[in-house]
Amino acid sequence: MSVTILIVDDHAVVRTGLRLLLDAEEGFETVAEAGTAREAVFEARKHKPDVILMDVRMPVMDGIEATRRIVDDDSGPRVLVLTTFDLDEYVYEALRAGASGFLLKDAPEEQLVAGIRIVASGGSLFAPTVTRRLIERYAGDRRTSRPPALEELTPRELEVLKLVARGLSNAEIAASLVVSEHTVKTHVASILRKLDLRDRVQAVVLAYETGIATG
Repeated sequence: MSVTILIVDDHAVVRTGLRLLLDAEEGFETVAEAGTAREAVFEARKHKPDVILMDVRMPVMDGIEATRRIVDDDSGPRVLVLTTFDLDEYVYEALRAGASGFLLKDAPEEQLVAGIRIVASGGSLFAPTVTRRLIERYAGDRRTSRPPALEELTPRELEVLKLVARGLSNAEIAASLVVSEHTVKTHVASILRKLDLRDRVQAVVLAYETGIATG
């Protein structure tokens, strides 16, 4: 089955360029476009795409609020943010709102295609160096109290969460803790379930905002 995609950008030429690129890729199908965030919410509910390419800087309602409304439903599409700046508060807020990752608008074609496939398969486009710097930069001003659900984590799960926050992959965490990669995957899945988080990106945001990552 094809990965269905909704393209959201307030510039028609950007939407057209992305559509031509993606529709030429085997296994991709662009089901709709939206020029505003309000249109994005409407089209997302109408077409239920697998992935939404979301511009965050738009007038009236921005991509952050659109992302929040779209992913509020557990069965909602996955959102991949497209941005001009990698260290941008808009991107950080979009990740907090539930986006599964972000890419720069000038990213190479192969990187965009790979990113869409990763997000469509339920993963997160988690570029450790950039995403960690982004979250470190903005999370400090948004320190929150630790949610009660954190107390449900086992000591090992808390350890895994800290390593996830450092940007380590499952394989790297497995090597660090001298356990199997399958065991790490099980721990990560349990962490996300207990904390009611959508993916690893939200786990990293929570870890920094509550001080777990730096504690």
